[in-house]
Amino acid sequence: MTIFTWQRSRLIHLPQFNILPITFRFLLPSLLALGLLGGCARPARKPTTGAPTAARPTAPATATFTNPLLPAGADPWVIYHDGYYYYTQTTGSNLTLWKTKSLADLKTAEHRVVWTPPATGPNSHDIWAPELHFLRGKWYLYYAADAGSNSSHRLWVLENASPNPLQGPWADRGKLADPAADKWAIDGSVFENNGQLYLIWSGWEGDANGRQNIYLAPMQNPWTLAGPRVLVSTPTYAWERNGDLPNPSSPPHVDVNEGPEILRHAGKLYLVYSASGCWTDFYALGMLTADADADLRNPAAWTKSPAPVFQQSPANKVYAPGHNAFFTSPDGQQNWLLYHANDAPGQGCGRFRTPRMQPFTWGPGGAPSFGQPVPAGQALALPAGQ
Repeated sequence: MTIFTWQRSRLIHLPQFNILPITFRFLLPSLLALGLLGGCARPARKPTTGAPTAARPTAPATATFTNPLLPAGADPWVIYHDGYYYYTQTTGSNLTLWKTKSLADLKTAEHRVVWTPPATGPNSHDIWAPELHFLRGKWYLYYAADAGSNSSHRLWVLENASPNPLQGPWADRGKLADPAADKWAIDGSVFENNGQLYLIWSGWEGDANGRQNIYLAPMQNPWTLAGPRVLVSTPTYAWERNGDLPNPSSPPHVDVNEGPEILRHAGKLYLVYSASGCWTDFYALGMLTADADADLRNPAAWTKSPAPVFQQSPANKVYAPGHNAFFTSPDGQQNWLLYHANDAPGQGCGRFRTPRMQPFTWGPGGAPSFGQPVPAGQALALPAGQ
């Protein structure tokens, strides 16, 4: 039995959505422990005399929301398509999609289990980190699953030709792997650059747990790789290597790079990933940068930022923020970060994680500037255009 299940236990408990929780093989004891707008007075004005003036129209108040978006949920993902947000997250036991005009309304949004795994087989257990993509006129769901033991985790693909991914049949397109290096793999994501599809994911170099790397490979189509995997990131900095497992185990420590996502801006590609173990409070976002016209299969094309670009904020009571996604506002003018986090230290990789979103900007050099995670309950303006 591998100890990695400490690291990626995906317990999600959403009773109002009738999503069954998965069973932890191991659970950190600390998981059993749980987590104003000021106004200024304006001086009264003296009454005026003379002819009455027409009342000025009152500007509408800016609509706001607060995090978290759901009472529980890890590995959040969203895509905006034809006026709707389609959201998904790890449930552990199935693939569930939400459809809504506003992510702030996820708690009451339409949702449906669109795929349930077989009772047995290589993709029957531990359904993790799904992503929904619309590619070449069809919907694709990418997810990680295993046969009942963590060491067998691999990436899998489903396809749906329906205009609405909550409807229509999902065809199983099988396992997505490099035949020459069919190793442990999770957190698959797909992006297109200069007409070429790529898959990025987190995986092991060999067959032993201990280190997760980020790999990239070109794709022939949305369900087939077109070349060998290339290692583009491995945990090297100290902030990427917080991974001690507290109980006697083998291995006693795991270094982590996982959850890769692509962000594109001003001729650059930013590969944003999660570093350190999710069971630690030091889970954070790191970033690689490449020119959009570079050979992305060349590891030298990618430059790693020496410090995390988004991390815990004890002052704001936000811990272990990570496994992010990106989206733009309906009017296309704002950029948003979607991620999960905990409300208190020591809550680890379990049911305390909640999905959150906040806007981000671009720094003077063109790179994303994510700021600090905002406190739960703080009012934020809704994405522009909704």
